[in-house]
Amino acid sequence: MFITFEGVEGSGKTTQINLLCHYLSKKNIEFISTREPGGSPIGEALRKILLSDESRIDPKTELLLYLAERAEHIEKVIKPNLQKGKIVICDRFSDATRAYQIFGRQLQRNVVENLIEFATDGLEPDLTILLRLDPETALSRARARNSQSLFSEGRFEAEEIEFHKRVYEGYETLARESRGRIKVVNGVGDKGEVFQSVLKVLVLCGVVNET
Repeated sequence: MFITFEGVEGSGKTTQINLLCHYLSKKNIEFISTREPGGSPIGEALRKILLSDESRIDPKTELLLYLAERAEHIEKVIKPNLQKGKIVICDRFSDATRAYQIFGRQLQRNVVENLIEFATDGLEPDLTILLRLDPETALSRARARNSQSLFSEGRFEAEEIEFHKRVYEGYETLARESRGRIKVVNGVGDKGEVFQSVLKVLVLCGVVNET
């Protein structure tokens, strides 16, 4: 089972993934948690380039770096663990490329989709949880988080609000197009309330038996 979490910057993905990992550990369910960009040595090196607020990257270069990182991530981390029968939980995957590069950067959709297909060999998540939070609130959260962090990963948070609105609308479009796979969870509320909503989705989709 391949599960991804998606959402705009500051939507709470990492927090919810951490809560899910704790829950699965208590249930003695085998899983791994990974992220994009990252998840492998090459991925983590590219993450520093892609997310650093000191980087100035052309949109096409940005797209290709993300896809190169994803191809490596799939071969070295995702596929081997799926083959072992583990649940793979990933913080962002191809839907992030669609939302950020197609809708946010406004790159040509058919070109990006073809490149995604090439990089992933057609691998898509079994389930995607989209945390819905309005871009203004989410961006405020993300910027506050980064101001307290020792690491500089604020390149996307530095974008104008109009960019984040396009990304948000992109995710909404993707959710409408892939209702069977993408399940929307309201990201408003405290983390415990949101996690209960995440668990309800996992129960309905047969990932876990009870909340």
